Amino acid sequence: MKKSSSLYLSGSKEEFSFVTQEKKNNLPKWTETNIKKTQTIKKIVSGKSSNFLVWKKPNKLEFYEKDKKKRKYQLPKNETIKDLVSSRYTYLILTESGKVWSLADSNRYKEVPLFDANQSNFEKIRPVTFFEEKKLFVNSIIMGDGSGYYLCNGDQLYVSGMLFCGMMRNVQYVTGEPMPVYVQDKVIKIFAGINATGFFFITSKPDLLYSCGNNSFGQLGIGYAGGFQMTPTDVKNFKGSEILTVSSGLSYSILITNEGQTFGCGYQTRNGLGVRKNIFTLIPQLKKKKAVQLATGIRRTLVLTDQNELYGWGFDKGLFPTDECNNWNRNTPSKISLPGFFTKYLESKDQIRIACGSFVCFLYLDFKNTLSEDLRILYESKKFCDCEIGTMGNQIPVHKAIIECRTKLTIDQIQNKLFVEKSINKEQTLSFLKWIYSDEISDFGKLEQTFNLLELTFPPSVDNTLEKDIAQLYKDNDSKDFKILVNIDDQDEEEDNDEEDKKGNYEEIPVHKFILLARSGLFRAMFDYVNEKDNTNQVQDYTNKSIKSLEILIKYFYTNSIEMTTNQDPELIVDELSDAVEYYQLNNQCNFENELLKIKKQFELN
Repeated sequence: MKKSSSLYLSGSKEEFSFVTQEKKNNLPKWTETNIKKTQTIKKIVSGKSSNFLVWKKPNKLEFYEKDKKKRKYQLPKNETIKDLVSSRYTYLILTESGKVWSLADSNRYKEVPLFDANQSNFEKIRPVTFFEEKKLFVNSIIMGDGSGYYLCNGDQLYVSGMLFCGMMRNVQYVTGEPMPVYVQDKVIKIFAGINATGFFFITSKPDLLYSCGNNSFGQLGIGYAGGFQMTPTDVKNFKGSEILTVSSGLSYSILITNEGQTFGCGYQTRNGLGVRKNIFTLIPQLKKKKAVQLATGIRRTLVLTDQNELYGWGFDKGLFPTDECNNWNRNTPSKISLPGFFTKYLESKDQIRIACGSFVCFLYLDFKNTLSEDLRILYESKKFCDCEIGTMGNQIPVHKAIIECRTKLTIDQIQNKLFVEKSINKEQTLSFLKWIYSDEISDFGKLEQTFNLLELTFPPSVDNTLEKDIAQLYKDNDSKDFKILVNIDDQDEEEDNDEEDKKGNYEEIPVHKFILLARSGLFRAMFDYVNEKDNTNQVQDYTNKSIKSLEILIKYFYTNSIEMTTNQDPELIVDELSDAVEYYQLNNQCNFENELLKIKKQFELN
């Protein structure tokens, strides 16, 4: 079988499966190989040729090279991966602590300040010490062709590398090596692409989209073509707030707006327009489609729509399996047929993830940690809040347990430190609460000021993440404010008419009420019918499930994992909880079913 393109599949309902493209009767076709793993993918990035790096939460990575044994990497236990990016010879890893790590072939490209710039460092992950030494917290990273871009301390842009992508005149080399150099502030988003020679970024004040780099083919979208654009130039026909994403190839760029419209500019055989354009022009074949994802390689593009329709085009005829292969036009987006074994797992939208490397394309099902998503939805609903935080006239309803869990302070202590003297305004309060409920640092400066006033360490450490804090909260029985009553009597139908037996004997499962509300649609609906002023602090369970099964489910709500002890019956647990996603109305993209599958495999259950 000829391996000309690669595709990966993962998710809550399927094993991690290596899939390659096979040509049969001169028509490309997706086929599944026998290589299988049981790991879940968070993200895949690819560099030169078919090399690629796979992120497996929370801090594990695997590196694949053609015809070579895969390499396994693990970051220090106190580091959690936030993002991966790649160029041709360099892979960068960003962790939640704001640190940057690298895997790179130092002999080929000096794109980042490496641990040892004179040798290849694919043997182990090495820290990029520059940012820690300069006390810079890195929020986001991207790479272009020979360059690394770093958004630090909220809005400060730094650049390093050979600078093919973004020849800024105030960038200089330090001590003979390409060290990161400060460029400007008020930058809120950065964009490039594998082998990209164009770099794009959005500023907050003014609300503009800028580009710089190689503009030989008009790929910067600034109205003309030719040479290098050494300073950032306004892409005049777009505002920054209108942009969902931008990605570049070797000689073209593709842009998607928040409304899902797809635009292209640059070299005619690669930008999807069929003609050379120096400004971003609407791609007519996708005019009626709402694009939600974009991926570009050197000479190829993938676009995914909100209906999970995949389109591809580019230089390499036959790279993609299309519905109309005989009518393939590399200048025109063509619909790509998803593999049958793949599509059957698409039960909800936005599960597909796409990626392009230099010479490979990837397709996989996304695994999401739905804890933060569930808590964000609960916060935005403003339902079932039990206290308020803020200054007079700006009181914001919140859930006491999660505020105190994340800060290790009481509501009264927070109120006294932040709001008695009106030292924090509403915008700062909202930024603080966004971090509380989702771990998101939306405004670095405002959040840092709030943390300092509360005498908390900023930026938050890896031991102070939402996932770890909520998992720790599970062990705090003193703060649990709700009880689920489980009937432990074995009653049969003949005893149903006995009023005394109907009362039953109950055991209690203590829990935090906000956890039930955040993670289960069933409990949210239940409490919608209860007057909150009644201060209901318990509910009777009528599912007839065993208390052990319910305890495992409740622990999953806190930890996103199923943990069993030796005195529990795995077959009973799996049987009783097989309908939990539907019955308890869990998030469609949660990994509960995948956790059950692991239990079945562990105990060899049918």
